[in-house]
Amino acid sequence: MIDTKIIEIDPQNIEEEKLKIAAEVLRAGGTVAFPTETVYGLGANALDALALRKIFEAKGRPADNPLIVHIAHKEDVDRLVREIPKKAKLLMESFWPGPLTMVFKKSGLVPDVITAGLDTVAIRMPSHAIAKNLIEMAGVPVAAPSANLSGRPSPTQAGHVIEDMLGRVDIIISGGGCAVGLESTVLDVTEEVPVILRPGGVTLEALTEVVGEVLSDREIEGDFGAAPKSPGMKYTHYAPRAKVVMVSGDVEEIKHTINELKRENADKGIKVGIMATDETEGSYCDAVVISMGSRKEVNTIAENIFAILRRFDAMGVELILVEGIETKLVGHAVMNRLTKAAGFNVIRARR
Repeated sequence: MIDTKIIEIDPQNIEEEKLKIAAEVLRAGGTVAFPTETVYGLGANALDALALRKIFEAKGRPADNPLIVHIAHKEDVDRLVREIPKKAKLLMESFWPGPLTMVFKKSGLVPDVITAGLDTVAIRMPSHAIAKNLIEMAGVPVAAPSANLSGRPSPTQAGHVIEDMLGRVDIIISGGGCAVGLESTVLDVTEEVPVILRPGGVTLEALTEVVGEVLSDREIEGDFGAAPKSPGMKYTHYAPRAKVVMVSGDVEEIKHTINELKRENADKGIKVGIMATDETEGSYCDAVVISMGSRKEVNTIAENIFAILRRFDAMGVELILVEGIETKLVGHAVMNRLTKAAGFNVIRARR
């Protein structure tokens, strides 16, 4: 077991001496968990194959699940890729720093362990002050998947990271919550028409405004036999210990169906939790009910979902019934995560 050091840093008032400790650990081949605007990441030197293997060991992550490389400056991309397509340059200008990851043809500098043996590499430039300053101070690109045990809900608070990673990593930086709350959008820019491999904080609609046609992940998801070009494409992700069932459809029918399922399972002695919304949370009784936020504020829902899944686990809930929301804008990414948390166990609401 590793003697994990926890360092508290205020992102609004960064103490460089504290951050320097973490940067030195990264340079020396160690592992550091740190906040980004999306979720907390578990970082290691992206050019050090031995350090990268520590990420897989700490998370219990399958070796064929590629990692995302994080950089501090746009020009850092140049040595990591073979070429930067014109559309990628436009996207970099529009969305970097921020929650957009792009998949490029990799250069020979990138270790195969990052890419799961593929000839592509996923790269992102985070906007969070701690993440950006840490990477810049370390002086190396940093590979960083989410800082949770593989398959568990992603961590959006330092407490989530401590729960999963204490004793598994060298340093955990406690730097407050994550504003976006969902992992980055992953976009493959190696083809003429870019393809979303994973929806996230940058929406399909926003991408098409910049580069025109973009293919949606809906057209490629579900191919579990293919080599994944992006994290989140192949394995069950984001799952709490409790069983999760997604109920989609008309809101009134969703409420009716969830109440039926709640009664059926409660009668069997199963402790039920319901992920509702502000508009519907008063429609349920005799269950643990937590609102994700208002259906009119999808960004708030995105920020809350992973923390709520972990709260249900802490409460000993055995079955979580989740209300589906509209798949517009960030709602698509929210539904992507919740559907995978449910292991694709989705029920169409009924009367």
